[in-house]
Amino acid sequence: MAGGALRVFLVAGEASGDRLGAALMAGLRALVPEVEFAGIGGVEMQAQGLESLFDMQELSLMGIVEIAPKYFHLKRRIRESARAALDFAPDVLVTIDSPDFCLRLARLFRAASRAPVVHYVAPSVWAWRPGRAAKMAPLVDHVLTLLPFEPELMRAAGMGASFVGHPVVAEARASAAEARAFRAAHGLEGREMLLVLPGSRRGEIARLGPRLGAALGEIAAARPGLRVVVPVAPGLMEAVRALVRGWPGAPVLIPPEAQADKRAAFRAADAALATSGTVALELAANETPMVVAYDMAPLSRLILERLLLTDTFNLVNLVSESRAVPEFIGRNCRAELIAPAMLEVLAAPQTQRAAMRRTMELLGAGGEAPGLRAARAVMQVLRETPGAPAEAGAGHRLPSGG
Repeated sequence: MAGGALRVFLVAGEASGDRLGAALMAGLRALVPEVEFAGIGGVEMQAQGLESLFDMQELSLMGIVEIAPKYFHLKRRIRESARAALDFAPDVLVTIDSPDFCLRLARLFRAASRAPVVHYVAPSVWAWRPGRAAKMAPLVDHVLTLLPFEPELMRAAGMGASFVGHPVVAEARASAAEARAFRAAHGLEGREMLLVLPGSRRGEIARLGPRLGAALGEIAAARPGLRVVVPVAPGLMEAVRALVRGWPGAPVLIPPEAQADKRAAFRAADAALATSGTVALELAANETPMVVAYDMAPLSRLILERLLLTDTFNLVNLVSESRAVPEFIGRNCRAELIAPAMLEVLAAPQTQRAAMRRTMELLGAGGEAPGLRAARAVMQVLRETPGAPAEAGAGHRLPSGG
């Protein structure tokens, strides 16, 4: 950075990481007069000025079975990304979630550069694979965590760590008037409205969608007049359109570009049926009660069951140290279990709201925006890192492997 702009190479592999990366980029721009970005990201990071090395969707894979067919392609992309990072000669490499890809990239980068490596989103060592943190330690200087209990775990494994808050606490939310307008625009006034969130990956939609549809059949039979609203992730409109054919509740699809409508739907909904993930926190921020359902491919599920250390995946349950949100994971992800739980939530939605408020408080609601906190943490890492990272770059050769 000496004598020029701060140079930051960022890598995100899925939609949630893209949001984190965009907020971090905005935070860095607020702190540093001149900053240059390069790397891999989606539409939100690109809106902050990143020209993505390739389409981020190539990395949006989850589970051993899902990744295996793409192994050699992903391996090429890892080396290509590491080469691009070294050629850019960044002051810092920031990898965001997607640890299977990002940590392999970090290994190659680290072997040829003195620039610090910051990983954004701690691995879920509290849930499974506790040894992953120890394996990360030689590759990562500092971890930016979303959950308040994670820094202690990362430091114990030998890395620096900062709790920077979860971005959901700073995201825009719809007003009551906007929620009413959404209902009016889609003929939902006076109707019970259920959000259904089938996932942000094609594999999730194909695997989970039919189960959600079967559960909806039972729910709609017990709640006449129920209407269904489905926000759609980028690149998945046709897949979701095909999925919801035949679903009850005359589904209303919200296209990915209609973010204002999505926010209004989260505020307007009576409840939600969601796949597991960060969407639970978006729902909690809007105090929208939910049921969570998730499953993986059979082999991935079998492996995960053997490694699992916790009885809940849901972030509201974890952060609030409650079990307020019903969840049906793995073998329990079945319509005959999901539907009765969803009917109970619709009948008594208030039971989850105290846990939701507590979760938002613990994740940093009311404080400095997480993207800015993350940017401050990155700058602190740079101040504390000796050496001249900008000297690394095109003259360095990638090591073998990766």
